[in-house]
Amino acid sequence: MTTVIKLGGSLLDDASRREAALRQIVARWNSGEEVVLVHGGGKHIDAMLAKLGIAKKTHAGLRITDDETLDVVVSVLGGTVNKMLVSELTKLGVRAAGISGSDATLIATPHPPIDGIELGHVGRVTGANCTLIKAMLQYGILPVVSSIAQSADGALLNVNADSAAAALAVALQAKSLRFITDVAGFLDASGALVPLLRANDAETFLESVTGGMKPKLQAALHALRAGVRTIEIGENGGTHLVAA
Repeated sequence: MTTVIKLGGSLLDDASRREAALRQIVARWNSGEEVVLVHGGGKHIDAMLAKLGIAKKTHAGLRITDDETLDVVVSVLGGTVNKMLVSELTKLGVRAAGISGSDATLIATPHPPIDGIELGHVGRVTGANCTLIKAMLQYGILPVVSSIAQSADGALLNVNADSAAAALAVALQAKSLRFITDVAGFLDASGALVPLLRANDAETFLESVTGGMKPKLQAALHALRAGVRTIEIGENGGTHLVAA
């Protein structure tokens, strides 16, 4: 069975914590577990935009992705961040190869305007074709997938990496989905870790949750409803999401 792992947050910027997370992934791989690694890279994109003098534009928590910004998103996610992770996995002794979600994998539709604001080349993931990923796994190659998708007419779209990971987990009929991020897990209103979160409670929390945890919960619930049995959120799997 397969495990899909989404690596994100400041772990992508902190070399020591990133190495610790990758060592966990390598341990799973070496134990015989099939692993697919999915990543974003928002802070790397921000840094490159600043370097190029391109203004960062967001609305409702989404990056407004015009033509100029899309070029940066594709080059940073599909290039810099993706190949950094492939290189570091290779140094740890794993055969890894990087692909973009747009490589015959992630399918998306353009995101509609929010509050009348056009988001540009932003997409909503609607599904995944895992033929390429399955072929890589069959030949002992760990896939490293960046969160760029493709529409039905071939347009490149910037998509949420949590949604991308959930779509891949569903399409692969994965046994587990893990969101390794820079927080301990899901925290309640008092800031305490919630070690076990039931789906119905998560639905209720969605109304008040903000920031990066909201898309994680949404993606986790989608995967859970579609049959992914084990879902963990947090740097060390601090919160387990369960159906009942």
